[in-house]
Amino acid sequence: MRNTIDFRLIRQLWMFLAVAEEQHYGRAAKRLNMSQPPLTEQIKVLEQSLKLQLFHRSRQGTQLSPAGAAILPAVRQFAGQVEQLERVIREVAAGQTGVLHIGAITSAMLETVPSVLEALKRAHPHLTVFVREIDSVEAIPALEAGELDLAFVRVDGEVGSGIATMPLAEDRLAVALPKDHPLAVQPRIRLQALANEQLVMSSRQVSPVYFDLLTSVCRSHGLTPRVTHEVRSVTSQIAYVGCGQGVALVPSSMRKLAPENVVVRPLKEKVVVITAALVWNTQRHHPMVDEVVARLTKGANKQ
Repeated sequence: MRNTIDFRLIRQLWMFLAVAEEQHYGRAAKRLNMSQPPLTEQIKVLEQSLKLQLFHRSRQGTQLSPAGAAILPAVRQFAGQVEQLERVIREVAAGQTGVLHIGAITSAMLETVPSVLEALKRAHPHLTVFVREIDSVEAIPALEAGELDLAFVRVDGEVGSGIATMPLAEDRLAVALPKDHPLAVQPRIRLQALANEQLVMSSRQVSPVYFDLLTSVCRSHGLTPRVTHEVRSVTSQIAYVGCGQGVALVPSSMRKLAPENVVVRPLKEKVVVITAALVWNTQRHHPMVDEVVARLTKGANKQ
């Protein structure tokens, strides 16, 4: 087993991958931020050291040889592993320097995230936190890619390998209506009473699980929802209702965000939905993520 790392070979394999993917030495050199002659020379050196011809060059361009095509998948896998190593190193460095990247849906930014960050900043005054508004559907890919450390979104159930979830807030479902709507005078509203209403829903593209849950709840109570608008957030639902574009099924807590021309009435049916959940990638280590999870777990156990 070798005890030294051949960094020159690593660099040459990176060059090989660029030429193989670009199929052109000039474009590959530009991608690697180097001039073409040194790139050509390094590929020749690599071929000599491997005792393989990796490319065929012609007027039509640069084509992989059979030997080059045979090693390309392994080189691509190697390049992916190097990129993963670089991400891990950046994550460790970010954790040590106190940087936390958080994604959150709008309602969570208004209700859940501020108290969590306030407690965290008290314990770690030098912590730098970047909060980014996201849609629920964006959370898992961003966590897997290492773009986010934590996400506060609307998810429920199994979401992916290595991805953990913790429900943080739930609420009874209610109906947001224009203030002058005939149903607005009722203290509680049955779902079936919305049969002829145009519904403003959070888009399925934004939160597939939540959208499917609401439509399933409607159908189980004899209501076939007439969805005329799909919007990005619960706050957008309230805004659309205020503009006379229909009614919306929203968490009861949204009444505090409703303008004067919108009322929020509870349903007669008791339907509870998760309004925010903490989501994180267990395959990536970040000390601040561990602390947030521990704090919220402790808080949930006290309730």
